[in-house]
Amino acid sequence: MIKILKKKLKSRIKARIRKNRQIISKNLDNFFEWVKGAELVELKECNINEDPVRPELSNEFRTGFGRKIFGVKYQGEIHAVMCFAYTNKIPKSVKELEKMSHDAYLQSALRDQNIGKIAVAYTVWSKKKGGGKLIVKEVFKKIKQSNHLNRLITLSPLTEMATKFHSKNGAKLLQVNEETQNFEYKII
Repeated sequence: MIKILKKKLKSRIKARIRKNRQIISKNLDNFFEWVKGAELVELKECNINEDPVRPELSNEFRTGFGRKIFGVKYQGEIHAVMCFAYTNKIPKSVKELEKMSHDAYLQSALRDQNIGKIAVAYTVWSKKKGGGKLIVKEVFKKIKQSNHLNRLITLSPLTEMATKFHSKNGAKLLQVNEETQNFEYKII
């Protein structure tokens, strides 16, 4: 009797494992499908209320002199957003970021229209699992293809979440400032 029960239980467990493998495989396929079909696009604006890092910054700030907004778009919907400033130095605060990006913008008008040498990501968020990592990867590719950008730096808040995110995605901590921290992604 016990042998029969053990045999039934064992076959039920095996069936459950097979079923769970199928579910996991299907979910992974769906996840990678959206990642493969996503594209990096420049945005004129974003919903600042969705920004968990710097919701106080207006769209005018985000698209002002030497600053841009990029999004990862899939099937007509934006799934991740990253805001940048182009500078020639590493900012330690949002105020410095504003001044440095404005200066780099003005300097570019006198030269070749290429703004700054450093892309500074100052906010990133994702509405879909994997979106944050994907947008970092796509922006990284875009910077590597540019002929004037040679560094990808962050202006991140002093949070454990920001530290984990950037460290997990291959960035190295450069410095900790009074209100922010800077990470650098190596461009090879």
